[in-house]
Amino acid sequence: MSQSPEEKTATNPNNNPKPPPIPISAPTSLNSKTRTLSLPELWFKEKLLKHVTLKMKSLSNSPLASPPSDPDKNFGLPSNDPTGPDYSTLLSDELLIQVFNKVPISQYVSNSLVCKRWLFLHGRLVQSIKVIDFGFVDSGRVFTRFPNLENIDIVHACIKMPRNSGILITRNNLSVYVGTKLLSDGFIDENELLSSDVIGNGLQLISKWYPNLRRIAVFGTSDIGLLSVSSKCQMLQELELHCCGDMSLEGISGCRNLQVLKLIGCVDGFYNSVVSDIGLTILARGCRRLVKLELCGCEGSYDGIKAIGQCCQMLEELTICDHRMDGGWLAALSFCENLKTLRLQSCKSVDSSPGLLEHLGSCPTLEELHVQRCQMRDKQAVKALFLVCKTVREIVLQNCWRLEDGAFAAASICRRVRLLSLEGCSLLTTGGLESVILNWKELQRLTVISSNNIKDSEITPDLATLFSVLKELKWRPDSRSLLSSGLVGSGVGNKGGRFFKGLKS
Repeated sequence: MSQSPEEKTATNPNNNPKPPPIPISAPTSLNSKTRTLSLPELWFKEKLLKHVTLKMKSLSNSPLASPPSDPDKNFGLPSNDPTGPDYSTLLSDELLIQVFNKVPISQYVSNSLVCKRWLFLHGRLVQSIKVIDFGFVDSGRVFTRFPNLENIDIVHACIKMPRNSGILITRNNLSVYVGTKLLSDGFIDENELLSSDVIGNGLQLISKWYPNLRRIAVFGTSDIGLLSVSSKCQMLQELELHCCGDMSLEGISGCRNLQVLKLIGCVDGFYNSVVSDIGLTILARGCRRLVKLELCGCEGSYDGIKAIGQCCQMLEELTICDHRMDGGWLAALSFCENLKTLRLQSCKSVDSSPGLLEHLGSCPTLEELHVQRCQMRDKQAVKALFLVCKTVREIVLQNCWRLEDGAFAAASICRRVRLLSLEGCSLLTTGGLESVILNWKELQRLTVISSNNIKDSEITPDLATLFSVLKELKWRPDSRSLLSSGLVGSGVGNKGGRFFKGLKS
């Protein structure tokens, strides 16, 4: 029995006709006729995407009407847990620390709030802190929170400051919040300071848990606390001591590797402790590797500075701030044979009795002299200072009160000066400046700022010739004339009646 071709096709399943081809559109990169979206369309799509994102967030934060049902294990779909899996648990602590090291320091705190593990890892990254509450040290929480510290400051933790106080008193790099109670002898009562025994116990804990400590700042401690630090922290290189006396300095005799020391004996209105020649001699014999020394509010005399110069032969930078030294201490600077930088800050007098100029001597390697906020009315003391520092190459005088032409003329003995910076020297005149700097044949840089007695109109041809060969010149001596020249033609600065009459006409 014969079959038609149509019937064969219908009865044989293998002979199904091929389905029509599905049209595939060309990719966007290959379609040359695609049109770029216009600015309104892009704005509309962005607004739509933001709307969908906000909607999803609101739905995820809203409580569910019914508890979520258990997922079907056979179906293979993930659960509806909004938190999701924590993939950071697959990374080791060392790997996470390497990742956190690449993150900016400003994000450390926010990263530490993610979970307890990240909080612990964040503590391992921190190497420097400033403690405000001493209970954080006394309870031992600081050691578990930050196990790898190299720099710790507990100065503010040793002062019981009132909470929620908006009165901040600052003096000599010390800032303290005080209350409204008036005190006759200062801003801090003795009862507001922790006892030396409590601070000493805290230092013993710090030296026990941080043997690799490199810098520490303490307040009002005894020699026992400092002895524990010097004996156990062999890597200690920088130390800052506030409110310490002569006997407490015996505790730092074991700091053989100490290089930077800041010693604050007395700060007016805050605390008063005595550091005399005895303490300076103990310091000099115990810390022979000092490179940088800063003495603030310290007493002493020629003997103390001489001991420092003879014992600390590696000393390169000496800063003396608000000193209470006896007369004649300037002559002892000649024993600092390797001194390169001398700074005087906030001194009421340079030296009350410098003695005969023939017996002063000088620092042979001194290169920089910085005098800031000091009284320089005593011409004999200023002359002695420049004579001791006659080998300097840089002189910086900033806000030096009562510095007149006669006192500044003593600087002409410094023949090797290459840089001179004057700021806030209001009594110095153009003639006084010219008489000194014309003798400096090696002068290359000159800065004169806010010295109102130095006038542009008084510049002589010799001074102008010197200015033309300088490598660097910053000349803004008279701020008033600079302001008036900039306001010429603007009408500002005229008297009221004349100014308004001009507007009416």
